[in-house]
Amino acid sequence: MATHPIQNQLILHKHFRERLREEFPDADDETLADTLEGLTDLSDLLAEVIRSALEDEAFCAALKVRMGEMRERAGRLSLRAEKKRHLVGETMAQADLKRLTLPDLTISLRPGPAPLVVTREEEVPSAFWKAQPPKLDRLGLSQALKAGESIPGAVLGNPQPCLSVRTK
Repeated sequence: MATHPIQNQLILHKHFRERLREEFPDADDETLADTLEGLTDLSDLLAEVIRSALEDEAFCAALKVRMGEMRERAGRLSLRAEKKRHLVGETMAQADLKRLTLPDLTISLRPGPAPLVVTREEEVPSAFWKAQPPKLDRLGLSQALKAGESIPGAVLGNPQPCLSVRTK
């Protein structure tokens, strides 16, 4: 089974770090880091992966913008089609035309289903109401725990390392 180049460089990095600490126990962390950077390609490979991640994030952001624009366009086209259908339906009703048969399509005007009109919502029997299941307020719970409150059934977990990437 082949290993990833980063794994190979990590193994080398760990090996060299151990050897350098054994041979130069008085070396400071900065000297050790500079020496390890010269001995392995780990830093370069990690930087390459982060650059690739930044590129992926940029593409993702651009796609989200484009998808938003396309959703807006689809909404406009849908509204335009709805307006055109409404215009034809209203015109056919006023002209008392029930059916138009054309070479490529047939347009029919027929009665639609009766729409629901709720006149007094408070009088509608409970059998027609849907109860909503409760949903955990994770943000509020987290904020309360961070503020020092003790809440049964919930605690804050151990913090995990967070990767921070700054670009100029």
